[in-house]
Amino acid sequence: MEYDDKIKNRVKRMEGQLRGILKMMEEGKDCKSVTTQLSAVRTAVDRTVGVIVSSNLVECVLEADENKDKETDELIKEAVNLLVKSR
Repeated sequence: MEYDDKIKNRVKRMEGQLRGILKMMEEGKDCKSVTTQLSAVRTAVDRTVGVIVSSNLVECVLEADENKDKETDELIKEAVNLLVKSR
């Protein structure tokens, strides 16, 4: 799978958020603020996983439509399982 700039930018944004959280911790910010930011990162990670997994599933289905074989069926099953696990 190829990861486009949008996905990479999402991960970079999360990286920046995590660095900010670490700075907040080092500065002794309150628990509520740190927890709020951690929750935001968790949500961003979950959404990014969803985007990646669903894109992979679409690629597998399109490939299966072109090549009808047993190996492709297995790839689709694997992609669906990955989608289920990510939820």
